[in-house]
Amino acid sequence: MQKVIVGLSGGVDSSVAALILKKKGYKVIGLFMHNWEEEDSNNKCHWKEDSIDAMLVAKQLDIPFQIIEMKNEYKKYVINYMFNEYRLGKTPNPDILCNREIKFNVFLKKSLDLGADFIATGHYVNKKKIVKNKKIIYRLLIGEDFNKDQSYFLCQLTQYQLEKSLFPLGLLTKNQVRKIAVKYKLRNAHKKESQGLCFVGKVNFPNFLKKRIIPKKGEIICINSNASLYNEKKIFFSKEEELFFLSRKIKYRKSDGKIIGYHQGAYYFTKGQRKGIALGGYKKPLFVIDTDVKENIVYIGMGKEHPGLYRKSLFIQEENIHWIRKDLTLLDGEKMDVFCRIRYRQPLQKSKLYKIKKGMFIEFDRMQCSITEGQFAVWYLGKELIGSGIISIILYFIFLIKLNIFCIYKFIF
Repeated sequence: MQKVIVGLSGGVDSSVAALILKKKGYKVIGLFMHNWEEEDSNNKCHWKEDSIDAMLVAKQLDIPFQIIEMKNEYKKYVINYMFNEYRLGKTPNPDILCNREIKFNVFLKKSLDLGADFIATGHYVNKKKIVKNKKIIYRLLIGEDFNKDQSYFLCQLTQYQLEKSLFPLGLLTKNQVRKIAVKYKLRNAHKKESQGLCFVGKVNFPNFLKKRIIPKKGEIICINSNASLYNEKKIFFSKEEELFFLSRKIKYRKSDGKIIGYHQGAYYFTKGQRKGIALGGYKKPLFVIDTDVKENIVYIGMGKEHPGLYRKSLFIQEENIHWIRKDLTLLDGEKMDVFCRIRYRQPLQKSKLYKIKKGMFIEFDRMQCSITEGQFAVWYLGKELIGSGIISIILYFIFLIKLNIFCIYKFIF
């Protein structure tokens, strides 16, 4: 009998995953990952409530249960990384890091040390094994419930991690999972879904960041949608030149706009943000179009159609490219038609990958809103997620055209 250790979170998804695996004949063990214990503003310590729910569900299912301490690892790989990225003016995705470094790395290793053959989670994704050139390859596929598909959050997994993981909910919808929980009278059948930061819960992000990043008053500068910096015209002598230009991050300066207010720290804002700007009285809603953490300036634009919100291409630095399907890896000069998304639950966008020596471009068929440095872009062939990467900053570049040669481009990552 094969042994599976399920990461029981106290929620209905992981509980039903454990139930399904037990009914399939696996020897199931439930482990609760104790990664965080800081109280929220209402003096609630959610991990205790969740661990009790997980323990009582394990009792209902008649499976062994244990709490495993992983606070140090979580702080090192997720929390510290998150704060460091915000300090650099980037917007990280801690949930993806949590899956890559905690659930499918540290937790996987600890589970295998305990004699498990597999680990299992309540993610809404599918896995399929194929054989190509006499080699086994694992495919990561979109979940049956498209509204709950969580493949985006697993975009950094490796072939080994997929091999050792089971996803019992991949062919089910959330509604079906609820019905199964009700049928077997699981105590958390009607428990609300967890929201917010992985293992931390729903938090006020500015307040959360203020615990590590000291507030500092700075200026909010409004950039007019008709500003000349949006009307720059270039002649391109290669597709690569065009992609560099389309992927660039516009370098705003105070002189490009006017001061309309103040904030408590540029670190606390992210591109595309609408709430939290705390300025009213304008005909159109205000959106963050960029932040300058060095000068502590937040640049905003009026209206959802503001050109500062949109780009048609992005760049991923070479060391930040990750292929789940290494057999499909692009070589320098190659390209591939794919579907991409740059945030969770975003509809898949028709796009094309262009591989160059320094990294890879993604060019979209349509302009994309709020392409944000530090976030993950992922790409699919059909329903299969084949790769991902961290969106890089091309801070500025200079065209010097001499003898039709693209002479200088400069990056700050």
